[in-house]
Amino acid sequence: MKNIAVIGAGTMGNGIAHTFAQNGFKVQMIDISQEALNKGLKTISTNLDRLVTKEKISEQQKTETLNNISTFTSIKAGVDYAALVVEAATENLDLKLKIFQELDEACSESAILATNTSSISITQIAAVTSNPKRVIGMHFMNPVPIMPLVEVIRGYNTSDEVTNTIIQLVKTLGKEPVEVNDYPGFVANRILMPMLNESIETLYNGVAGVKEIDAVMKLGMAHPMGPLQLADFIGLDVCLSILNVMYNGFKNHKYAPCPLLVNMVNAGKLGVKSGEGFYDYSEGKKAENVAKQFLS
Repeated sequence: MKNIAVIGAGTMGNGIAHTFAQNGFKVQMIDISQEALNKGLKTISTNLDRLVTKEKISEQQKTETLNNISTFTSIKAGVDYAALVVEAATENLDLKLKIFQELDEACSESAILATNTSSISITQIAAVTSNPKRVIGMHFMNPVPIMPLVEVIRGYNTSDEVTNTIIQLVKTLGKEPVEVNDYPGFVANRILMPMLNESIETLYNGVAGVKEIDAVMKLGMAHPMGPLQLADFIGLDVCLSILNVMYNGFKNHKYAPCPLLVNMVNAGKLGVKSGEGFYDYSEGKKAENVAKQFLS
């Protein structure tokens, strides 16, 4: 398995492409937007430059990594030789189902089809394909080149062979695979998102301010990043999407998104990606200045 296709050139997609390419795999990065592909390649190059500066890799390794990546705006062309396809498109069920229907037709019968979804049912995605046994979840963490965990999620019909192949593959990337079962939010987000949502509720109810809530969790719970800062980093739209998947999946009110989160997403305040969330990022990506609406 040396040819890997990655669908999506955004934060997760380019991170996954970077990780495979740096480990010697040939990567076909696919996106409908050439602009997104160019931006993704630029991000990968910038991240590699940081590794060179820190003497983690050499200039030659950087060049080899970039040479391992080719770009495509067509799924059919991009997956032609792929033994594994990792879908990392937007966290939207309809979009993912459409992509997997197309992959089912375009890929070789032996190719493994993986999704980087952080919450959507692998079983539901696999159901639109002719061979659900070859569909699996590979939930990488952000930033992908740095974070060691990959949740490996078996769908109801995922075969043992496919699961074992992916577990071994993750290990070759220098990462730790953890096998989990297919329920809304899996493990990582089933635990993380209610905490982030409760942090937003705490702010919404006026218990404490943005920096105070983050300080309590960093200083008292040894979290490297406060929950509101982390929500901004993930993207408030992504947090809302995952919470909605869990709320709809479990029909349990404890997963219901906080009204403040809903309003912020509707207003386009998505966190780092939009320049403002709970913090103001107009002067940089560090969470130093609280957004004006939360200043007392």
